[in-house]
Amino acid sequence: MCGIAGVAGEQSTPWGLRAAPAMLAAIAHRGPDGEGLWADRLGACVLAHKRLAIIDPEGGAQPLSNEDSTIWITFNGCIYNYRELRSELETLGHRFRTHCDTETIIHAYEQWGTNCVTRFNGMWAFAIWDGRSRTLFCSRDRIGVKPFYYYWDGKRFVFASEIKAILASGALKGRVDAEGLRQYLSFQFCLGETTLFEGIRKLEPGHNLVLRPRCDPKVEKYWDISFELDTDSPEEYFVERIRELVEDAVRLRLRSDVPLGAHLSGGLDSSTIVMTASRLLGREFKTFTGAFEEGKDYDETGYARITAKAANTRHFETFLTPEDFVSSIDKIIYHMDEPAAGPGVFPQYYVSKLASENVKVVLGGQGGDEIFIGYARYLVAYLEECLRGAIEDTAHRSRYVATLESIVPSLPSLERYVPMLRGFWNKGLFDEPARRYYRLMDRFSDTKQLLSADIRVDHERTFEEFEACFNSHAAAAKINRIMNFDLKGHLQSLLHVEDRTSMAHGLESRVPLIDHRLVELMASIPPVTKFKNGRLKYLFRKAVAPSVPRKILDRKDKMGFPVPLSRWASKELKPF
Repeated sequence: MCGIAGVAGEQSTPWGLRAAPAMLAAIAHRGPDGEGLWADRLGACVLAHKRLAIIDPEGGAQPLSNEDSTIWITFNGCIYNYRELRSELETLGHRFRTHCDTETIIHAYEQWGTNCVTRFNGMWAFAIWDGRSRTLFCSRDRIGVKPFYYYWDGKRFVFASEIKAILASGALKGRVDAEGLRQYLSFQFCLGETTLFEGIRKLEPGHNLVLRPRCDPKVEKYWDISFELDTDSPEEYFVERIRELVEDAVRLRLRSDVPLGAHLSGGLDSSTIVMTASRLLGREFKTFTGAFEEGKDYDETGYARITAKAANTRHFETFLTPEDFVSSIDKIIYHMDEPAAGPGVFPQYYVSKLASENVKVVLGGQGGDEIFIGYARYLVAYLEECLRGAIEDTAHRSRYVATLESIVPSLPSLERYVPMLRGFWNKGLFDEPARRYYRLMDRFSDTKQLLSADIRVDHERTFEEFEACFNSHAAAAKINRIMNFDLKGHLQSLLHVEDRTSMAHGLESRVPLIDHRLVELMASIPPVTKFKNGRLKYLFRKAVAPSVPRKILDRKDKMGFPVPLSRWASKELKPF
């Protein structure tokens, strides 16, 4: 886990060498263990790196090259299956000088070219300079755990782990992107490659970028979710396969040459990670929880302690105050670059700080709601479908994943969402699926009067962009189209927060539940099985039931790290 930056393009080296120190200074927090700089002798590339040493701390300084210095890399992330790849590459004749995963990427690129990324299990954002072909090859991991931003003016290509580093280069001024602002107001995140900064783009998850001499950057997709359904396997096969993949995903992410721990909220996802890691490690490790002293609606420490005791971890807690918010919000804004995903960034920042004071690597349960069908809004969407099916007498024709009568036992989980349901059903009931889910995700229409007259938001254009993502697969089932959008939209904002709050404290965060093999498995499971009778996380619960404490498994009061901002705003934070 590190910070990367660089410049490429004809005769870019002199300017890049002047810009690189400022770029590295802007992301110094990402790599407290060292930094490096390399420049192409023919003047077409500069690679820069800030290091957080996790694998092979003594070796593996970057930028790193192959044996004859024709290929150089700057890399952020971790290739978890690097040991297996290294063994394979050694049998093919490659020789290694270090024990780090970075060198594995170089030799994999030598062996398989740009297709090497399809062999990686991990999180990554990297840039490889190939001096033989005078090309820059950049890649971002399948799910988008690690960030990669870039700017291209037709001659000069500037890239970095964070937007602030690109701005620090002096290549452009920071100006708002009108399209990004429009999307952010609707969703609290930007879609696709768009950012809130004009001229700065993000490389999308599952994409590569190649810059060749005298050419524009070429972006290509190397991976996407496939909703080709496995209709032959029984439910128990899927349950067992989920169990196997969760264990293997955690096993791979326990590879570390420095101290390791885990975030523990007390929810099902993080508890699963902690219980699995504890069993695989066979020794005590550390867990970290945050909460507020504002009553049970803002405190999950009781549940976290149940899991910590069951897993025999050394457990740490932090309780946050209004004063903590005031003292940290400027720093949080600085680290985030763009706002995203709501006030949960505040407690997550402090839990990461607590973890960084004890370990250098932390595991977490991020992504479980997106791939295992865990959000109440999924149930809201399907309740409407069930009503339609009952009224039209089509519910038993395999068109719906649940019937109205079968979904009834799941409805008590919607009790706290009654006000939202009232507004949601007030307009457009039984409209087409994309339009209805857009209304569930839209955070803006009720507050548009807050905008000044010089800002105009074209809702229909925003919906068209949403619809293109929502329907970007041939997936017939609504639940799969929802999953597709949430992985490419909402989850990206959560991973943005995960990366910035951890890296702000020089902490590596790993997220086993969005191992691409689990994502692919869940996409292949028929909706009638994975969302059986409208039960959230149905298969996941069955898979982890033997290992998670019963009180965690039976929880009905899922919180999602609520923050008492509205309460504070009317009291302690009112002057602020």
